[in-house]
Amino acid sequence: MVLQHEFEEMGNDALAHLCGELDAHLKGIASALGVRLTRRQAKFRIEGPAAAARSALDVLQRLQALAHRPIAPETLQLLLVQAGAQPAAAPTAPTLTLHTRRHDLAARTPNQQAYLNRILSNDLSLGVGPAGTGKTYLAVACAVDALERHQVQRIVLTRPAVEAGERLGFLPGDLAQKVDPYLRPLFDALYDLMGFEKVNRAQEKGLLEVAPLAFMRGRTLNHAFVILDEAQNTTPEQMKMFLTRIGFGSRAVVTGDTSQVDLPRGVTSGLIDALQVLDGVEGIGLTRFTRADVVRHPLVGRIVEAYDRRAATTGGRP
Repeated sequence: MVLQHEFEEMGNDALAHLCGELDAHLKGIASALGVRLTRRQAKFRIEGPAAAARSALDVLQRLQALAHRPIAPETLQLLLVQAGAQPAAAPTAPTLTLHTRRHDLAARTPNQQAYLNRILSNDLSLGVGPAGTGKTYLAVACAVDALERHQVQRIVLTRPAVEAGERLGFLPGDLAQKVDPYLRPLFDALYDLMGFEKVNRAQEKGLLEVAPLAFMRGRTLNHAFVILDEAQNTTPEQMKMFLTRIGFGSRAVVTGDTSQVDLPRGVTSGLIDALQVLDGVEGIGLTRFTRADVVRHPLVGRIVEAYDRRAATTGGRP
């Protein structure tokens, strides 16, 4: 199929923003969607399979609407993720609006939309899949939204303090400084969604708690939004302990990537165990993310796919 389109009355600066430096945006569209894309001034020619050609034209039109200023590579990547998901996308609920500092925050793929819907409609939700699919970020966004709407009284974010294949040895400082490296990714999401000063004020008022998983033992968390991140690095005992902390008026989200377990050899992952134990339990929402949901650099998706291929042939062994 061949599509031709001309953007009329488009200035040179806007055209340059649309195409990217040395036509980098056009090359990215062609590579991602499997089409041949050429242009002469503001006239574009797209050759390829019908669905891919229409998706490429849709991406160009969306870029044209943004071309009044330079277009960031991540903006193009998000448009390509959406374009690639459109042919297989099922009808979804209206886009959710979350109350955070990021006014442009929204689900980028149908699976992310389903994930948000499950978080909001279940007391316990699990998000499982590769890095870059938005599992943790969207869960934190839902927690911030719930706090802003006064649906919960506090946010509790936790992670197991497990070394990712490296021996860190003795870490200087007090207890908070020792565990900070393990919890830093959660703080990064909070700072982006709430702002640095608001995060600090929320911690001082007890509205926000970020702590290692070991600190959850013996507690009952009522009227809280609780997130367990990197759950693949819990043991079955730790996972059971966490799940039984959920109190009245609380909502819990568990996220993890079963392909990146950092536990010692022979130790069963609590997340993998929970997926088996909790299968079919009413009131639990499960979302499985795939490479198609990766919204980071396009190379990340190809890296995930390469590791998946190797795992399929070797049983996950290096």
